[in-house]
Amino acid sequence: MRLPEARGPLTEELLAALRRPAGSVRLFGAGLAFDPPSAALVDDDLQLGLWICYELHYAGFADARPGWEWDPELMSWTRALEARFDSALRGCVPAAAMPAGNSIADRLRALIDADTGPELARRLQSVASAEEFREFVTHRSIYHLKEADPHSWAIPRLRGRAKAALVEIQSDEYGAGSVGRMHSELFRATLRGLGLDDSYGYYLDEAPGVTLAISNLMSFFGLHRENRGALVGHLAAFEMTSSTPNRRYAKGLRRLGADAATTRFYDEHVTADALHEQLAAHDLCGSLVADEPELAGDVLFGAACALHLDNLFAAHLLRCWESGTSSLRTAGSSALTAGLS
Repeated sequence: MRLPEARGPLTEELLAALRRPAGSVRLFGAGLAFDPPSAALVDDDLQLGLWICYELHYAGFADARPGWEWDPELMSWTRALEARFDSALRGCVPAAAMPAGNSIADRLRALIDADTGPELARRLQSVASAEEFREFVTHRSIYHLKEADPHSWAIPRLRGRAKAALVEIQSDEYGAGSVGRMHSELFRATLRGLGLDDSYGYYLDEAPGVTLAISNLMSFFGLHRENRGALVGHLAAFEMTSSTPNRRYAKGLRRLGADAATTRFYDEHVTADALHEQLAAHDLCGSLVADEPELAGDVLFGAACALHLDNLFAAHLLRCWESGTSSLRTAGSSALTAGLS
């Protein structure tokens, strides 16, 4: 993957630096004020800047100069962006909203049951056009082509039953050792079945800030040990809310004439995530909180952040589609107008 196009002063500064030798550039972090602060959650410039910095810890960029991943100047710059991101999250997901209760699994369930987000999955199942479905899949490619990787950062940071539970979940995500069963590979088949490009990061320039924020949240939690509670809470919310929407996505694709290879990614998640739900809530989060009770609030915060950003994302798509506009930053790609086979 090559470096994307800039979206403002932050990414202009960052991209120029990454094309020069590490250690040779001062980064000043222009344009870090947001009014209101919650705007940072969907800001194209900030979210792309964070995504680029995080991506240096994943696959990286072919045209970025070596040595930037742990460059102290870039680390300081990234932390400044993370501070804005974290502040916006905490402003939108206050601790007072966290449910009380006995077990962390019960508190997670209460948090999820109280969530009444936009009905994106219902639209995709029943009335979405083929073009709208391709847009949805284009957005999701930003995360699903590296599915499970951000949550794997937590493995060396856990112990005992919590570690074992996370490894069990992640083993399924990675296809239990079979490349063809890896969830990222199943999603590549979905992309191909919809006439889309399955290359990693291919649609980065089309993904708006709210889409990038969903991936950035996982990396922000995953790359900092202090956020390990939030990371496993995020994973629990992900698994506990996955089966029903994925069933709807699969039905929507079949309504549009998609074949079994195209729907397999979603069909797989219907059964896998039903099992993962119990593992995540009880064995993973329950064991972690039993070992470290002080992390209970972090677990709930991570879950609440996952729900909040998913709701922002769903609202963005529905708002655009209801007004007859594209939910992507650029429209007119030939891939987005290709027909289902």
